[in-house]
Amino acid sequence: MGRKAVTLYINPKKFGNIAKPCMEEMITFLNCLSLNQMNSENCVRQKDLLSACMDGLTNKKRKPWGSINYHLQRLNSGRK
Repeated sequence: MGRKAVTLYINPKKFGNIAKPCMEEMITFLNCLSLNQMNSENCVRQKDLLSACMDGLTNKKRKPWGSINYHLQRLNSGRK
């Protein structure tokens, strides 16, 4: 009952799993924590690498022109 049968729709969650930024840094940090019994003082280097990666991602802004589903709905309404 959520969507009309005629409308175009792309599931963005399906394509969101393609790129996983900072995954390698997070895995190395978690491995370091598990090896050192959750003592983060021994994992400062891995923590800094993860923080630098996460800070680099926040600078990338989302495109202001909307999602792909918004544009598909606009195209669909123009056809009628």
